[in-house]
Amino acid sequence: MEGNSSGGGGGGGGNDVELLCKTLQVEHKLFYFDLKENPRGRYLKISEKTSATRSTIIVPFNGISWFLDLFNYYVNSDDQDVFSKELQLDTKVFYFDVGENRRGRFLKVSEASVSRNRSTIIVPAGSARDDGWAAFRNILAEINEASRLFISPNQTSETSERLGLSDDVGAGFISSHSSQSAPTADLTIERTIDLPAADEVSNLGVSKVIRVDQKRFFFDLGNNNRGHFLRISEVAGSDRSSIILPISGLKQFYEMVGHFVEISKDRFEGITGANVRTIDSPQR
Repeated sequence: MEGNSSGGGGGGGGNDVELLCKTLQVEHKLFYFDLKENPRGRYLKISEKTSATRSTIIVPFNGISWFLDLFNYYVNSDDQDVFSKELQLDTKVFYFDVGENRRGRFLKVSEASVSRNRSTIIVPAGSARDDGWAAFRNILAEINEASRLFISPNQTSETSERLGLSDDVGAGFISSHSSQSAPTADLTIERTIDLPAADEVSNLGVSKVIRVDQKRFFFDLGNNNRGHFLRISEVAGSDRSSIILPISGLKQFYEMVGHFVEISKDRFEGITGANVRTIDSPQR
């Protein structure tokens, strides 16, 4: 199984503008991810191509994060605990079903809507530890994060400037060197004492982000004259708070988080939310 991503993807049409393209190979299949925009809004076109067939699903822009959450669910669930899911997005319904054939396990994602015929893509689980699904999930995560950087023609960068965001220091870092302070009515920031400067965070260039319910958590690795550190920022709406963790304490932090994952594992029930429901039928 190969999990390389690169430029490319399905062809566009009409007045659609291509914002981002990714390509993924899983076993004998190629998947094309095309983030596009037209006068009606943005959407993600996912196409599956084999030597003989090609099929495509169209994901509304507000559904990209839901797809990411659902693929996370299937990647992280044990085989016996996995359930079929149904995702309602606007006028569309997407069905997620796990199956198995002589090649191995697969995830079938079907799109049903009143405006186009039903379409299905089939994502192989991969050769080891669901690495096919994990690679697919990683592409969705890249697109979900990158989509925040694209500004529609009728938008401006005013919001980013008002929040004091810096592209140079990692996605979750609020630059303490911003030339424009954020109004307290619009933004609440809890700063730790003696925070590292923006250029100290940017010089390592390592940043990650995860989404949990309505919050996002940004992880920015940096260093200063006191050593290396990990900055973890929690973002919910316009509210942000951060902690600075010295690298010397990272292993203890990891072990403590792992401890709480273990003791609460039995309580995890997978994906929940108004748009997603578990369905009984394993095949569709």
